[in-house]
Amino acid sequence: MPTQTETELAQVQDLEGRVLLATYARVPLLLERGRGPYVFDAAGKRYLDFITGIGVNALGYSHPRIVKAIRQQSAKLIHASNLYYNAFQGRLAERLARLAGMERAFFTNSGTEALEGALKIARLHGRAQNEQKTEIVALDNSFHGRTFGALSVTGQAKYRLPFEPGLPGVHFVAANDVGALRAAVNEHTCAVLVEPVQGEGGIVPLTAEFLSAAEAAARQHGALFICDEIQCGLGRTGRAFAYQWTSVVPDVVVTAKPIACGLPLGAILARGAAAAAFTPGLHGTTFGGGPLACRVALEFLDIMDDEHLFENIAARGRELKDGLEALQQRRRLGVKAVRGQGLMWGVVLDRPAKPAVEAARDLGLLANATHETVIRLLPPYNVDAKHVAKALRILSRAIKGN
Repeated sequence: MPTQTETELAQVQDLEGRVLLATYARVPLLLERGRGPYVFDAAGKRYLDFITGIGVNALGYSHPRIVKAIRQQSAKLIHASNLYYNAFQGRLAERLARLAGMERAFFTNSGTEALEGALKIARLHGRAQNEQKTEIVALDNSFHGRTFGALSVTGQAKYRLPFEPGLPGVHFVAANDVGALRAAVNEHTCAVLVEPVQGEGGIVPLTAEFLSAAEAAARQHGALFICDEIQCGLGRTGRAFAYQWTSVVPDVVVTAKPIACGLPLGAILARGAAAAAFTPGLHGTTFGGGPLACRVALEFLDIMDDEHLFENIAARGRELKDGLEALQQRRRLGVKAVRGQGLMWGVVLDRPAKPAVEAARDLGLLANATHETVIRLLPPYNVDAKHVAKALRILSRAIKGN
């Protein structure tokens, strides 16, 4: 006989199978609540969450200050049109711009929408110089979202090809291939677009040399240098933004995932000519930058400072790196490489990663498989050393048996 929880899960699966568009191959796990770095299923089983909603729940679950901010603000004003002012949007724009070394911000509902806005800025900037200056150079294995513009600049055919034709004039080059990059950028290029650490592409950090070359090529040809920090930004690698590990300064930065602790919010951050490209009527949003999401985002940034989370990311990141590299030394496990920084890591196996991810889940650890052979780990920023140690023990067992 199935348990009550199994019956409940089956009912949910049956309902979704009948009424939702078939876009997700869901994990058979019915989540009910979360606290700290753990989530709990409907049966009460506890899972250490090292994927955090794909990098969204960077403070884990039920952080008391986030819960309090949501309660207080939702009792006052959840949404107000951007036809009017709210008390939090300007303050958040100022904070984010200062963190990124930018000048202005625009708020969206998601990272994909932020990326779309960045592409529009690039087109405006390019066509102001030359009507034919509309082409974009992006990277193989990149991922920028699922809307038409974002898909067009995503360097993974499995996402892009079913929906082509996309935007014209997009050229892809291999990550960290400086020669190919320089050859691709020319007088028709309006933007050079990179993820400083590729996320969906298998946790692939770009080298400082490559990022510098991308910035220089964009400057040489009057194009914008755009950094997609949707997954690797806002502390994930141990600095506010991943490009800040180098000397480069983008013209446009897009960010999203952890910014509002699970509420939908993304941002375009821009400086110089890019910050002046939009004028009233050229872009807009109904929901982006609402008072609830912006207040929670401000609380998130305060917590990052008050709880010294950049320092924690660095310390826990070193522990995770050391532990994962120790797994790599155990040749029988078949770990080919370990890539990442801070609390953003990919464990590259010599075989498909999904069975190991499933085994880890059975043992109480949530991760996911990306780019077929990579186990992706995106722990919460406030994770403790004991949680890192526990995750490493579970990973060792899961990889060994699968």
